[in-house]
Amino acid sequence: MKTRSDTAAILTKLEGQHPDADTELAYSTPFELLVATILSAQSTDARVNMVTPALFKKYPDARALAKARRAALEKAIHSTGFYRAKTKALLGMAAALVDKHGGDVPASMDALVALPGVGRKTANVVLGHALGVPGLPVDRHVLRVANRIGIADGDDPVLVEQQLCAAIPQARWTRASDTLILHGRRICRPKPLCDQCDVRDDCDYFAMVISRARGSRRTSASGRQTGTLSRGAKAVRTPRR
Repeated sequence: MKTRSDTAAILTKLEGQHPDADTELAYSTPFELLVATILSAQSTDARVNMVTPALFKKYPDARALAKARRAALEKAIHSTGFYRAKTKALLGMAAALVDKHGGDVPASMDALVALPGVGRKTANVVLGHALGVPGLPVDRHVLRVANRIGIADGDDPVLVEQQLCAAIPQARWTRASDTLILHGRRICRPKPLCDQCDVRDDCDYFAMVISRARGSRRTSASGRQTGTLSRGAKAVRTPRR
């Protein structure tokens, strides 16, 4: 894994490549962001943004959502996918907010993950973007990018969160996560666009996989050009004169 100083330098380069990573999420209250993040599971931001205006007009706070009829809520969020599970989570979350927190979204990890439908990733999103508490959400993009570059090592989101939090100052946690997520969406995709990446020279994956593969192809091409026999080819002997 990279050192703390290497990690800091890499993140600075990535922040320069994605200067819009710190754009605030377009929800006006912690409650709205919490609901939207729950809805975003197995869905797209665009789809969630289409659903939430009407949803929040009808259910503007936890008290209103806790009283929602299941069938009506399922219909309202149907297009985000997994609507039955999400409806159960939203109703349970809203009821817990009313019963245990006076309808307000609590500003602590332990209290948030105790709510139905809320895991560490969702809690970190809400903490960092709506409650002013440093949080480092680890989603599939953060897992992929951090492991490829070499600033984390592991496929367990909790472990990777711990590694990144140990390597990055708290003040950078939220911005770092946003930057890694955007880089994963735009550049470091499952099939990466390495030639467009500003940190490819610092990236373990680029050095160990992409560069080596390109070097092998160049070697093979050179061998063909100079007449070097490929594996399995038969030599044709020229009779002696």
